[in-house]
Amino acid sequence: MRYFAEIAYLGSNYHGWQVQPNAKTVQGDLDFVLSKLLRTEINTIGSGRTDTGVHCAQQYAQFDIDEDLNGKNFLHRANSFLNNDIAIKSLWEVKKDAHARFDAIKRSYRYDIVLEKSPFKQGLIWQYFRQPDFDKLQEAANVLLEFEDFTAFSKMHADVNTHICDIMSSSWTKEGNNLSFHITANRFLRGMIRIIVGNMMEVGMGRMSIDYMRETLALKDRKRAAKYLAPGQGLFLSEVIYPEDTFIREIFD
Repeated sequence: MRYFAEIAYLGSNYHGWQVQPNAKTVQGDLDFVLSKLLRTEINTIGSGRTDTGVHCAQQYAQFDIDEDLNGKNFLHRANSFLNNDIAIKSLWEVKKDAHARFDAIKRSYRYDIVLEKSPFKQGLIWQYFRQPDFDKLQEAANVLLEFEDFTAFSKMHADVNTHICDIMSSSWTKEGNNLSFHITANRFLRGMIRIIVGNMMEVGMGRMSIDYMRETLALKDRKRAAKYLAPGQGLFLSEVIYPEDTFIREIFD
């Protein structure tokens, strides 16, 4: 049987999602706990690969086991063993050929910025002690909707076959001294959103023109864009959407 575990995590203490040798990762901790509980080796597949320090409000982790977990107190036991940085929010039986990464049709991220010193939000937000022009930020966000190829806004040596992304929405919101950038697409490239936010903040501060940002995307010039990289701690994977027929039933304790 194939399951999707809906999880959330605080990324501050992790070197990203994906298992790495000699590094603490979310996937590594999750696989360890699931393997212990289910008494067999579990190697999850995530719906996304977040970078070091990036947080997640919703991620799905796929795993297979020939056992019906309904009524087995699985969620309670798993959350008891996982450390406080990771939570399994729900568990679903899915179609046997469902794939957590490749079947996702929409992913949404949010990047949070506070324009003042905020000791209670350390590690959860980019503390940016200047005042960008909000209208310019929104104009820069709209530029993204003009493009499909985001080679310029991706890290080098990414393991992908294409840099084409379908950006469905891109916008900023502001409440007091709090800024949030919201973006939804079918897929994202490694480091893409942090590079986007870094470049947009340059536009907002008047250090980069909209035309320069547009030209960078058109030229697919990584060198021009990559030097403006927003820190990981303000970024959240907020939602992952699948076709409705992916899920068969929710598993309860």
